[in-house]
Amino acid sequence: MWQRFTWYDIRVIGHYLGMLVLFSSVALLAPLITAIIFQEWIPASHYLFSIGLSLIVGSALRFMRIEPGRLNRQQALVVTGLAWVVLAFMATIPLYLSGHYDTFLDAMFDGVSGITTTGASIISDLDHLSYADSMWRFVMILLGGLGLVVVALSFGLFGKRSGASLFVSEGRSEHVVPNVVQTAQFIAKLSLGFILVATTVLAIMCAFAGMEASRAVLNGLWLAISSFCTGGFAPMSASIMYYHSLPIEVVLMVLMIIGSVSFVLHSELWKGHLNVYFRDMEIRTMFIWIAVMTLVFAASVSASSDFSNLTTMLRRGVFMIVSAFSTTGFQNITTNQLTTSLTSGAFLVIAALMAVGGGAGSTSGGIKLNRIGLIIKSLVATVKETLAPDSARVVVSYNHLGRRILSPEIAKEAMTVFVLYVVTYAVGSLVGIAHGYEATQAIFESVAMASNGGISSGLCAQGMPVSLELFYMLEMWAGRLEFVTLIALIVEVVVSLDPRRLVRRS
Repeated sequence: MWQRFTWYDIRVIGHYLGMLVLFSSVALLAPLITAIIFQEWIPASHYLFSIGLSLIVGSALRFMRIEPGRLNRQQALVVTGLAWVVLAFMATIPLYLSGHYDTFLDAMFDGVSGITTTGASIISDLDHLSYADSMWRFVMILLGGLGLVVVALSFGLFGKRSGASLFVSEGRSEHVVPNVVQTAQFIAKLSLGFILVATTVLAIMCAFAGMEASRAVLNGLWLAISSFCTGGFAPMSASIMYYHSLPIEVVLMVLMIIGSVSFVLHSELWKGHLNVYFRDMEIRTMFIWIAVMTLVFAASVSASSDFSNLTTMLRRGVFMIVSAFSTTGFQNITTNQLTTSLTSGAFLVIAALMAVGGGAGSTSGGIKLNRIGLIIKSLVATVKETLAPDSARVVVSYNHLGRRILSPEIAKEAMTVFVLYVVTYAVGSLVGIAHGYEATQAIFESVAMASNGGISSGLCAQGMPVSLELFYMLEMWAGRLEFVTLIALIVEVVVSLDPRRLVRRS
């Protein structure tokens, strides 16, 4: 039975939230240092203010003293769920102070989009944003892509006992090594390694494209973070079209694919276990899914004037497919081309790719490939059981880090999350339609928000209805937490609102 929270539970939750808010003040140093280097004194003052506020709020929460011990499952779920809201709010403050947003809610939309690695943005005049504010947008992507708890654990912010509960509550159940802190550190080190190598390559490409050295390095860093963490924010309003560079697009596609593969599978590849890697159900599902969707997309756009030749189709089409599949959200076609030049079939292929997303335990969003594979295996098992004699025992196995038997519990969990995503996509579509938008666009936008895919059909824009803006923020938050944490948080709050059941415990 679900237990109501006591005052002690509230103190525990506040204590751990305070630790995360204090940690956010460390992350805010990156844009502050950037502002100082480029002598952007007004943005520097904004980040000094934000750091000070984070220290005050974090310290106030941190001093809700508790006895040392391990977080239980319910407490960890609530801490994780609230952390994504509280840190998104703290991240919004310097964005709003930048003067590039009409309202605080608009800035909050971008804050939630950044932290959840959705990549949708309603910023004004992005091309003239300060270097410091641009840096902060991509620091948010980095924190959200790796996971707030994972980043905190990699710095030793929580102990092993509490860290394990928080790690699982953020949607990560598989460990590279048995120790959860070492797993978090492996994820952080591997990610930074990929990002540093990619930054070097992309910076050189940007320099050859004519950028001055400092801009080339910054653009290389920001593109590397956004592609590996499948975040979708771009330094310029034209997204990837700004660079007019096929080599840059190729590097970004490689990074997006790497980012959409589970960190656990990356560790197997790192250990040289090629057989385990390539036999994995998730990897095989990925190749089949991309191949099928590419064929459908190519067949759908073959008659379009904007995809009239093979070179254009390959460059624009393959990039958009990888961007959608990885739920990154980069675009090398305009929003107008997306909605008018693509056929309805190709348009829905992009939506389907975002809806499914990448691998479990990766930086991607969406339903996840492993769940699709498990559901297909479960359907196979059902058919076999129907056709088999009553005395036969049907066993269905799958490869994921070795051979495993498909149990009813695993199939049920995969189907539950699948249904929750589909229902959210549907509800979001109805909300968009209720606001007067065309059905296809409403479906596309709902999928983009809930899957954290970020490719927009134009509905996410300045001046959109406040109610729709709030709903899309809720979708981004729910999709990033994969619903279970969010549902647990809502149930806990509702149950604990009964004042007769809120008791004190020292």
